[in-house]
Amino acid sequence: MKAPAWAQTIRFRLAATYSAVLFVVTAVVLVAVYLTVSATVDAAPLNPITVQKGSWVGGKFVPKGGGEFQAADIASVQQAVNFQALEIIRGASVMVLGGLLVLSFVIGWWLAGRVLRPVRRVTAAAQEISATDLSRRIALDGPHDELRALADTVDDMLGRLDGAFTAQRQLIDDASHELRNPLAIIQTNVDAVLSRDDVDSAERRRASVVTTRATARMAGLIEDLLAAARRAAPAFTESDLDLAAVAADATDEYELLAADAGQRLERRMERGVTVIGDAEALHRAVGNVVSNALRFAPRGSVITIGTGRRGGWGWVAVRDRGPGIATDQQSRVFDRFWRGGDRRGRNGLGLAIVRQVVESHGGVVALHSTPGSGATFVLWIPLALGSGEPGSELGGVRAPTPPEADPLPVTAAENALGGQP
Repeated sequence: MKAPAWAQTIRFRLAATYSAVLFVVTAVVLVAVYLTVSATVDAAPLNPITVQKGSWVGGKFVPKGGGEFQAADIASVQQAVNFQALEIIRGASVMVLGGLLVLSFVIGWWLAGRVLRPVRRVTAAAQEISATDLSRRIALDGPHDELRALADTVDDMLGRLDGAFTAQRQLIDDASHELRNPLAIIQTNVDAVLSRDDVDSAERRRASVVTTRATARMAGLIEDLLAAARRAAPAFTESDLDLAAVAADATDEYELLAADAGQRLERRMERGVTVIGDAEALHRAVGNVVSNALRFAPRGSVITIGTGRRGGWGWVAVRDRGPGIATDQQSRVFDRFWRGGDRRGRNGLGLAIVRQVVESHGGVVALHSTPGSGATFVLWIPLALGSGEPGSELGGVRAPTPPEADPLPVTAAENALGGQP
């Protein structure tokens, strides 16, 4: 038979446990007292003797008819009194234990209710929270005990979940907005071409070019979304990587694009800069920065990609000769789908993914830029253990934060192209 709901609660179990423990302790004490008393006193039931009434006549005892009575000596009476006292103690102990069992359960029920009152508040708050509204908080007051710590921990968790869900909703809204425009372009061009019979080949080619461009834009956005989701997932592969090799591989993919745009990619890469990380994620981060530089660097300019180490940190830097970024906008260029300014990825996710990848490796993204003088993006990644700078006093010890200065030196050739960025 299933126990009633109240008998399955923690409050009932705590009260029952408290009552049982108190009952057992009291029973042990009373039994010990009883055994001690019974062992130290001489107790026995009264065993009287029958005495015949009579008188002595001539040296002889002459009984009287009907003159019998019960009698006992003083020792027997003392034993009987002790025996009766023990009987009283035994009976009183049983009554006390019974009353104590009931009273202790009542007290335990009351105490458990007071102790579990904050838990009921936590439960009530959790029941009021829904997936669409995580603004509710427990806000438990009172002493800073374990339950207060539990409530504060739950509040912190709700705050993180609220922030994560808000960012997720914002990402979905922004991604939907980004996809809506190319989809509308594709739909408009397809309808215009298919719904008319007088469309010539030139118009079809123009519609095809526009549709292809919009499709490529959507494909890029989807790739960036998948990259962000993969990097946010807990499962990714990490290994020892040479930053120069990663940067070189990412740069190779943009050689033809740079040549078509009349730009040149200059490499200044130090080999042997070893970090621990996900090769695919770092490759994409460097590629996004290079792609961003190609979009904004003027024709005929040089885009410099360099790697090195400093203060226990490895770095990858990409410098362009583009329009630069205003100081008040530099802190926001890595935000997802940021709309301000002239510098951002093709769909607003490229630089956001760069920051996500670098920070997931324990690193920092830095930006050095002056409007009109280009920009340098620096990806600082912690060096692997034992990869400190040779000859440096730091050795294998890493500074708590990467250096603030731009690690990529400016050459005379770059200065000749238009001033120091």
